[in-house]
Amino acid sequence: MFAENGGELIDYYKTNFLLQKKHNFSLSEIENMVPFEREIYIMLLLELLEKEKNTPK
Repeated sequence: MFAENGGELIDYYKTNFLLQKKHNFSLSEIENMVPFEREIYIMLLLELLEKEKNTPK
């Protein structure tokens, strides 16, 4: 079972980690978000990461 859903579980933890680091949310704030709210912040996070990736250093 873990092997089948392991990727999803890892993605969940990675997303939470990035939301904590990039948006300064606490873990309890992330876990208490309603699903659509979490999706919006994930979308914003992806946009931010894409901008950072495309910005010359």
